[in-house]
Amino acid sequence: MHLFQYRNGELYAEGVPLRVLAKKYGTPLYVYSQGTLERHIKSYHTAFKGYPHIICFAVKANSNIAVLNLLGKNGAGADVVSGGELYRALKAGIPAKRIVYAGVGKTGDEIRYALKSKILMFNIESGDELAEINRIAGRMRLKAPIALRINPDIDPLTHPYISTGLKKYKFGIPMEEALECFKLAHGMKNIEVVGIHKHIGSQITEVTPFVDALRKILKLLDELTAHGLTIRYLDMGGGLGIPYNNEPTAQPRELAKQVLPLLKGRDLTLVVEPGRSITGNAGILLAKVLYLKKGPGKEFVIVDAGMNDLMRPSLYDAYHEVLPVKRSRRGKVVSDVVGPICESGDFIAKGRPLQKLQQGDLISVMSAGAYCFTMSSNYNARPKPAEVMVKGRRHFLIRQRETLSDLTRGETIPK
Repeated sequence: MHLFQYRNGELYAEGVPLRVLAKKYGTPLYVYSQGTLERHIKSYHTAFKGYPHIICFAVKANSNIAVLNLLGKNGAGADVVSGGELYRALKAGIPAKRIVYAGVGKTGDEIRYALKSKILMFNIESGDELAEINRIAGRMRLKAPIALRINPDIDPLTHPYISTGLKKYKFGIPMEEALECFKLAHGMKNIEVVGIHKHIGSQITEVTPFVDALRKILKLLDELTAHGLTIRYLDMGGGLGIPYNNEPTAQPRELAKQVLPLLKGRDLTLVVEPGRSITGNAGILLAKVLYLKKGPGKEFVIVDAGMNDLMRPSLYDAYHEVLPVKRSRRGKVVSDVVGPICESGDFIAKGRPLQKLQQGDLISVMSAGAYCFTMSSNYNARPKPAEVMVKGRRHFLIRQRETLSDLTRGETIPK
């Protein structure tokens, strides 16, 4: 559920017409609904109420510090995968003890930064990483709190590029090696084993893969207990999907209904790492029609937002609903919505029956609150768009639009 709705044929973000935002801030423009964000984070807390839990928002989905600050004020922690994401989470006011750090390629500087920040735990991806963190923690005269990320070899039934829980992918420690790796970690002088972690992918629309993976992890957890290894945190990862095209998707309450009975009687704190399901449908990308061009059996709608602003359609062939900001009675025409980038793969939508648009019209690209701005770039030397937060009838600029001078900041011409 989101708060982008039509009123008298005009699309609003909460209580603000999108045309007003376009006029004030320009396009392309990312717009987020505070009410939707709050509703979604609260849905997780409500779903897992009664069981000790931490909701660690996946910063990779949306890293704007205003978004992170809002989620933090609503009790969220952060799931980070880089020193930059850790910096953003801390800058946004999220307590370090609600931050978990995953990712297969943590550098020495990033590990030191996380140790100094006193995060909740590292999610370890390999034996080499475990040894490196032990070495660095020893030099710092600290104990590093860690969980081992276990690859349960479960198919999450999602796009292969965002699937992480099968053996053939780079993530996590194979299940058959997990017990020995836990024993190894337990014996390290500068390591404190506090958790166990799994994450099987993103945009998962069914609960079954989560449950199947969790059953495997709990079986391993019982083995660890039998060997005298105590685990305090069970991090079940994230990945719950959202409806991009009205497809059925599971809700947090359905996930909790299946998961919590499996944890009954266990002295654990559950860590959940949602990203897309919190911010995905809480944001849109606002764009303006620049030109119309006739094509074979269709019309090209050329807009001022390109693959540098919204990569998902080009990268995954992902679907995003495209809506006119102002409805009309012009009828529909099969359209390709494309951007200004010099690539044939620069498109937002292909072969869509859309309301016939005209130059200067505004469109709203829906479900653009996750993995959209965070994947944007300056390709073709295009400045990144601005970001705005809407609360009721008020709106706030939360990221300034980049300028041309921003494009060369930090660059020099040697003599």
